[in-house]
Amino acid sequence: MRRQSDTEQAPIQRVRCAIYTRKSTDENLDAEFNSLDAQRESAEAYIASQRHEGWVALPTRYDDGGFSGSNMERPGLQRLLEDLGAGRIDCVVVYKVDRLSRSLLDFARIIEIFDRREVSFVSVTQQFTTTTSMGRLTLNILLSFAQFEREIIAERIRDKVASARRKGKYMGGMPALGYDVDRANRRLVVNPTEAELVQRVFRRFVQTGSTTRLAEELSEQGQTTKCWTTKQGITRAGKPWSKARLYQVLHNPLYLGEVTHKGQRYPGEHEAIITRELWDQAHAVLAKHCRASGERARAKGPALLRGILRCAHCGCAMGPVFTKRRGRMYRYYLCLHASRHGHSSCPTRSLAAGEIEGVVVEQLRRLLRTPQMVAGACQGAATVGKRDLARALAALDERWDQLPPGEQERIVQSLVTRVEIHPDWADLQISSAGLVALIADPTHHTRTREAGA
Repeated sequence: MRRQSDTEQAPIQRVRCAIYTRKSTDENLDAEFNSLDAQRESAEAYIASQRHEGWVALPTRYDDGGFSGSNMERPGLQRLLEDLGAGRIDCVVVYKVDRLSRSLLDFARIIEIFDRREVSFVSVTQQFTTTTSMGRLTLNILLSFAQFEREIIAERIRDKVASARRKGKYMGGMPALGYDVDRANRRLVVNPTEAELVQRVFRRFVQTGSTTRLAEELSEQGQTTKCWTTKQGITRAGKPWSKARLYQVLHNPLYLGEVTHKGQRYPGEHEAIITRELWDQAHAVLAKHCRASGERARAKGPALLRGILRCAHCGCAMGPVFTKRRGRMYRYYLCLHASRHGHSSCPTRSLAAGEIEGVVVEQLRRLLRTPQMVAGACQGAATVGKRDLARALAALDERWDQLPPGEQERIVQSLVTRVEIHPDWADLQISSAGLVALIADPTHHTRTREAGA
């Protein structure tokens, strides 16, 4: 049998090296040889220099082009961590420390994962490894400076944006309806067709005073919000008009030729689309609506079906609304889809609050008078005497009309889980658990007796 001599070396253990690369922007990534390729080439050369230690570069690419190092939400990094967790990696090699992370906190988390898996980390240009205490110290110092640099850059960007806004400059992104982007000069230019639509929105709102009617009118005409094609050729289709989107247009000072930054307005480089007079007229109507909404909010009482009434046609909630005509307040439940997209979009539209509440309450009281209903509730009333429960249900029905509106709302909200409105009928869903809990509540009996006193 052959014995190994003292001069012979033990077999070199294979070290599987994963190369991670990152670039913050996507600029020139489609070039034949880009920044990611350069980083990988440097890492491969370093790994080749350690071939005598058993180092080999894994063929899998862990690249993140166009991703910031300020967080860990990067597909290449996530694949790296997954393969690391599966035991496929022994060492991670990067061109520079900040390619892996610019956040000291995130980097500490990543290094902790490396340590748990006994995976080493190497920076090619900074010539250190985490396998030594000196390497760890150097690493933390370098990373602290990287984070400091990132914060300085962020401050400079914020200052640059603020300065550009004060000068009225366009700062990128999707332009508002009525404008296009002159990319050569980085400024907004008027789109005549869309500008005419914006002017019509302001004029019609002043005439009608109703965003609901205006949204319906625009939808009937086939009008949509801004349709735009990005610099990369991606088309963003326009969306149907709604009350919320109309309010965005009506409140946008861009149409006055102004830009905003942190609540302050500055003259813009772009041309105004509407006049100050038309803006003031529209905002006078908006202010009137705001005052009326406040009055209605102060005048409104309990809404028995708030949060439990739904439109079966649209699948949307139906919320309470209040209108005032000839000095009298009227209450309705309005389908939210119809509110946003116009009444013609929903056959249900709105329901008189008194009528639908009366139907639900009458059905609820009829169920309370049904012996099968009482028996079903008694079966689940382990902590409440059956005799007391039956008596309480009867008292609840008899004294319903004497209960305060707030107490009636509380009871309905406890007993009814959902009321679904169909064109010709309504589906009422009762909560037996809510019934037992309501009767078991000692404060309920006190309030019922006080109401009937």
